[in-house]
Amino acid sequence: MSFDQELDLYLRARFTLIVLITPEEERVIQTIKAVCDRSDRPCLSWDAGDGFKAVSNWKGTLLAAKDPLSALEQIDKADGNTLFILKDFHDCWTNPQIKRKLRNAAQQLKFTKKSIILTTPHSKLPEELKDIAVLQEFPLPVANELDQVLAGLSKTPGVKVNLTKLGREKLVQAALGLTASQAQRVFAKAIVSNGVLDDQDIGLVTEEKKQIIKESQALEFFAVHETAADVGGLEVLKGWLRLRERAFSEEARNYGLPSPKGIALIGIPGTGKSLTAKMIGGLWRLPLLRLDVGALFGSLVGESEERTRRALKLAETVAPCILWIDEIDKAFASGGLDGGASKRVFGAILTWMQEKTAPCFVVATANDISSLPPELLRRGRFDEIFFLDLPTKDERKEILSVHLRKRRRMNHDFDLERLARESEGYVGAEIEQAIIDGMYVGFNQNREFTTADLSQALKRQVPLSISQRERITALREWLREGRAQSASFAEVKQAEQQFVPLQLDIRN
Repeated sequence: MSFDQELDLYLRARFTLIVLITPEEERVIQTIKAVCDRSDRPCLSWDAGDGFKAVSNWKGTLLAAKDPLSALEQIDKADGNTLFILKDFHDCWTNPQIKRKLRNAAQQLKFTKKSIILTTPHSKLPEELKDIAVLQEFPLPVANELDQVLAGLSKTPGVKVNLTKLGREKLVQAALGLTASQAQRVFAKAIVSNGVLDDQDIGLVTEEKKQIIKESQALEFFAVHETAADVGGLEVLKGWLRLRERAFSEEARNYGLPSPKGIALIGIPGTGKSLTAKMIGGLWRLPLLRLDVGALFGSLVGESEERTRRALKLAETVAPCILWIDEIDKAFASGGLDGGASKRVFGAILTWMQEKTAPCFVVATANDISSLPPELLRRGRFDEIFFLDLPTKDERKEILSVHLRKRRRMNHDFDLERLARESEGYVGAEIEQAIIDGMYVGFNQNREFTTADLSQALKRQVPLSISQRERITALREWLREGRAQSASFAEVKQAEQQFVPLQLDIRN
């Protein structure tokens, strides 16, 4: 059911107090006006600046009221089936007299055909009103609404639009997640920047969108450039992802396939979990949103839950997309010392992951299994749980090759076989750092760095497999127990054969 259909149903069912959560006051009033026009229902709006104003089908003299109490008194006295829109009434929640009067009015309107709609940017509602009010969230504009915004801007005198059909679709897609006003400003900026709106402005809209999404505090928009070639090893995981590369297409829907829900990447620090999340965005060519769980928490009661709801709703609007929850184990390891806020936020995210219908693919990464509740990793929330282990010899060669290529060096100039052997027990991040350390040696001696420089850099490091031997052993035991699928091996037994004997000091 669309928003306007649901609103019409509420009005016909004589709901007396409806609270609409939205920052888009102008757009929501246009929607209410359309609903009232179809049903010939009179509609008035009120605010502290202009008092009562006609919105739709009003005949006669306007009601007069300059303060909230007078406005509620006028509503109580009015005849007919008028719908009243009260703007900024959330500013009055601290006034006991106004709260009481609003409650009285909502109770009295049950015996009439009148209704009140409050528009507010947040969902905080006084306890006294929760029993009689209906909270309804006004959704962000979908693609066809943003296309109408673009069409309206195109008709402005002097505006030049030179978009191809595909370019127009991509431009509108890039603006998903913005309000109508934000989209109009972004489109206008694109026009002013070079005098015309064309396919080249898609990147500009995406950059502006990054900044606007960042203002949500909890979401960060990533422009992904990583490909499967930028991630060494993890062939099983890559194969799993390639199999689902077309999963969000209309072709897949027609075939009867559901959208993938997500994956959990568990394993040793430095094995490429975050890089894999970025790689998925590049492989599937989907927007990547990083959820900063720490930014969800606020000091006020209910603020954390409100931020969580907004962030997840925004992710759904941008969908299809990838929602990356990095180091989810640290995010919720508060130990209950935050008044229960982390549990409520975590519960909200878990419920959303289970019930979401929007094509948001969740990638959750974690290092510490012990801090994760069992309800997070059960089937239904994730399609698969992958374990990222210490890289094998072949994977270490591939990792070395990837990082040398990134630094514009030729692989045949280095003894990758020797370096892969000497880096046994090292994770990808440690191998990369060894290359950087070796490059510094060559740079300061005014020469090209060599295999020997990289070998010495490896020997100077103390890898995690030594410094955190007990922790890593526990993590690998978790894989042996069959609780996850190896990201590198099709069978766990094969992985067991490749496990590095951690009791060996690999520096010798």
